[in-house]
Amino acid sequence: MMRVYPSHSWDLDYREAAALQARLSAKVRFGPLPVEKIRRVAGADIAVSKSAKIAVAAIVVLEFPSLETLEERFACAPLTFPYIPGLLSFREIPALMECAKTIETSFDALICDGQGLAHPRGFGLACHVGLVLRKPTIGCAKSLLVGEFAEPGRLRGDFSPLRFNGRRVGSVLRTQDGISPVYVSPGRLVDHASARRIVLACAPGYRLPEPIRRAHTLAGDEKRKMEAGG
Repeated sequence: MMRVYPSHSWDLDYREAAALQARLSAKVRFGPLPVEKIRRVAGADIAVSKSAKIAVAAIVVLEFPSLETLEERFACAPLTFPYIPGLLSFREIPALMECAKTIETSFDALICDGQGLAHPRGFGLACHVGLVLRKPTIGCAKSLLVGEFAEPGRLRGDFSPLRFNGRRVGSVLRTQDGISPVYVSPGRLVDHASARRIVLACAPGYRLPEPIRRAHTLAGDEKRKMEAGG
């Protein structure tokens, strides 16, 4: 079973949570993670049942580079933190921790459906998850949270740097020809090039990389089953 390393309370208000992010961001380290050294990659996503006030977390582990699913798990936890852009990790990580505790297959990197360094305080969901799990993590988001960029080329693999307050915080990456890009940023123990290469290698046929695409499907399916069962 995977160990988790929570280092703080999750019962915080807005000001406390934002201040904690600013402090924890100083603990995050970045560096190259060669794609050729990766044997397994995981994806994490959350589905929220507003009626039941429950978060359903899913983690899927894939063999790399074949992207064959090796393990998939889900877990539920009460929603105790409100929806506040920029503070989603406090809403989602409690459920992700419960899910991570059930994972039996080790992995070399985790892709999160959310931001990493591309965050107002440089500490998005992927950074926070990386510290809690002590794993290399990557943020891959469908929409922009912060930063400015030039539109990348229209072909798969084209990208442009994402900058915020004069700092490089991510890459705007085209994973398929002619479709909307994704916003990729380092979470922990990866750099911009590593994050981009891993996401692209995990997205052979769809806009979203397979690890988070499958985690998204699993979390959504389990949420619907839970709601249907009352």
